[in-house]
Amino acid sequence: MYFEDYDNAGFQERNGDDVYSKPVRAGKRTYFFDVKATKGNDYYLTITESKRRIERDGRYVYDKHKIFLYKEDFDKFADGLQEVVNYIRERLPAGPDTTPAETPEEPGQSPASFADVNFEEL
Repeated sequence: MYFEDYDNAGFQERNGDDVYSKPVRAGKRTYFFDVKATKGNDYYLTITESKRRIERDGRYVYDKHKIFLYKEDFDKFADGLQEVVNYIRERLPAGPDTTPAETPEEPGQSPASFADVNFEEL
């Protein structure tokens, strides 16, 4: 299966040390949750944030930040993430400013256009 082959839910299975991938598009950013395999066939997770920006010469480039999460840390990571998400939700005042706007990067561009990610550049 090729990198671009997704099922209807947006999930992906791949060969080699790349086992499974789930992209999550969120406005100007895309998050990739990638399951990878070690040489010993043990799995771990990489979480990549990718944000498209425009260089001065007009070229699009992607800023990427990646973390590696190993299975022995899954529970602690999930617990910590859930705790801070709950903290924010409990203390965030209700109102129109509580939901980040998905504003286009360029005038006249719709947020849906950010779904066009060139995976070969990542």
